[in-house]
Amino acid sequence: MSGDIITLTRRGKNANAKLTHREMANAIRFLAIDAVEKANSGHPGMPMGMADVATVLFSKFLKFDPLAPSWLNRDRFVLSAGHGSMLLYALLHLTGYREMTIDEIKSFRQWGSKTPGHPEYGHTQGVETTTGPLGQGIATAVGMALSERMTNARLGNDLFEHYTYVICGDGCLMEGVSQEAISLAGHLKLGRLIVLFDDNGISIDGSTSLSCSDDPLARAAASGWSVRRVDGHDPKAVEKAIAEERETDRPSLIACKTRIGYGSPGREGSEKAHGAPLGAEEIVSTRAALDWPHAPFEIPRDVLAAWRTVGEHGQTEHSKWVDRLAQLDREEREHINSVLSGKLSSQYDAAMRKLCAGFATEQPKIATRQASQQVIEMLASVLPNLAGGSADLTHSNLTHAKSQKPIKPGDYAGNYIHYGIREHGMAAAMNGIALHGGFIPYGGTFLTFADYSRPAIRMAALMGLRVIHVMTHDSIGLGEDGPTHQPVEHLASLRAIPNLLVFRPADAVETAEAWDCALRAESRPSILCLSRQALPTFRSGSSAINKVAQGAYLVLDPQDRCDVTLIATGSEVAIALDAARLLEKDDIRAAVVSAPCLELFAEQPEEYRRAVLGQRPRVAIEAAIEGAWARLIGDDGEFVGMTGFGASAPANVLYREFGITPEGVVLAAKRSIARSSSKGV
Repeated sequence: MSGDIITLTRRGKNANAKLTHREMANAIRFLAIDAVEKANSGHPGMPMGMADVATVLFSKFLKFDPLAPSWLNRDRFVLSAGHGSMLLYALLHLTGYREMTIDEIKSFRQWGSKTPGHPEYGHTQGVETTTGPLGQGIATAVGMALSERMTNARLGNDLFEHYTYVICGDGCLMEGVSQEAISLAGHLKLGRLIVLFDDNGISIDGSTSLSCSDDPLARAAASGWSVRRVDGHDPKAVEKAIAEERETDRPSLIACKTRIGYGSPGREGSEKAHGAPLGAEEIVSTRAALDWPHAPFEIPRDVLAAWRTVGEHGQTEHSKWVDRLAQLDREEREHINSVLSGKLSSQYDAAMRKLCAGFATEQPKIATRQASQQVIEMLASVLPNLAGGSADLTHSNLTHAKSQKPIKPGDYAGNYIHYGIREHGMAAAMNGIALHGGFIPYGGTFLTFADYSRPAIRMAALMGLRVIHVMTHDSIGLGEDGPTHQPVEHLASLRAIPNLLVFRPADAVETAEAWDCALRAESRPSILCLSRQALPTFRSGSSAINKVAQGAYLVLDPQDRCDVTLIATGSEVAIALDAARLLEKDDIRAAVVSAPCLELFAEQPEEYRRAVLGQRPRVAIEAAIEGAWARLIGDDGEFVGMTGFGASAPANVLYREFGITPEGVVLAAKRSIARSSSKGV
């Protein structure tokens, strides 16, 4: 969408005057000022400084429809500098998003409002992604821009072609994840990605010169971006810059030189404008300085009408797009719907059942990462909307199917992304792909590097996104690489994230079932923690029930008498089974439970959980730190696992030296039984 900034005829004594850009921008500024003041909390400085840029973007370029916030071919707008959320909320209100009433603006940062302190995806219409942690927005936008190009390659320009716009600040560009994202976007030549940099030279501590002397434009240019500088308070210069950058075949970074707290006589250009209300006296001075004689939250009818006309422009574009879609024949429409829906295909169920049955029949002894590769081979043939990748560990993570073709600069028809050694950037880009819609993203790295991905994983969990992380080399079982690569604490730390599914499958069948669970979890991310070492398949026989979906289940269940329950995950299930055989020689009957997903187990009915765990003493076995296991095993239980970091040695030596062996489990079981007996349990 492009054209002149809206001008309307006024009413009353100024009937011959035209509405100005400044008045439209000031509507944003004072909604932000008044909302922050009423809440006595917030960040007015950025909305005041970037109001001019945002006015140009929304009124001249952005393609959107407030009445259809999820229209598939809309432009995406990401406020990476999420602390300036009132900039976005003001724009949503002014352009006519139904949810964003003036009462919601007045309820800024209050319980139950649509205007939380930082924008939240799924909570507020018009918010494309949750932002706040600096750098996440721009990195997520790279995934959105890539997804747009991938969809365009499949559906063509007539139906799918839009831009991704970002407003970011100095903080976003200082965070390391932004450089990972910038590097990836530059390599892939994502030419419909335009970042508007709020170049005000201010951070919370003061001038950015306190901590930073590099040139973010030079860094972006070195990564293949088109860059330029512009006066952010000159609407014609901003318009010209955006218009020209829309024509490049590279991502664009436009540094908009602005003054934080623009218009505030006592705060403009100072860190004092960043994160606190201006105060009553300063607001009076600002109203006078910007010639805005209106009461708090009052927008003159002429100004509001102009903004609502901006919002209406996109409805025409949307209507034309719907008409083009309707003109296609039924088969073409069904193809487009299948591409854009993100749903599992009609062939999926049968293919997954066949694979699980094959694993159960063949009983392979393979690493779960190898079993996962076989799952991916199958998925690639039946899920055309699967988008895979790896952080330069493809041949270790085994995340690439033979039928998958790589995405290349300028060629987006493939379905495998070489993310490079950019775990954090990869995780954030996967979030963007999921948010954009049309693809189910998965990406691989080592489990020990989950810490590099963790902020984006947390954001995916917060937003409820179906993003699948394939994390291999899941324990000390990786062996000689040593403690730097042995993820002893990572399972516990990931399990602490709400709305995240952490799977640690124990054999090939469980691996396939874990994939099935992850693919069906449309509103939560998943992590598949997979072994490097070969594991025996203990599941046999065909079953219509996905046992991993139950979180935990009985693998061995002595019917006549049971003295202890052994609970294990992943590679340690085999150890638990061996321990049960040893205990039986001493006339101790052990139930063995495989617990591939503690989160799903916690969601099962209490009756089921009690039946699986029993009332007897419990021993948990996992080659990691104890973490959440204490809650499951209780005071009388025992944990067999790690209490510190690993070491460099062959895997079998490490398991022996750290006591994670059948014999070690037997001793723990006997201690637990004795402890319970002494209490009369």
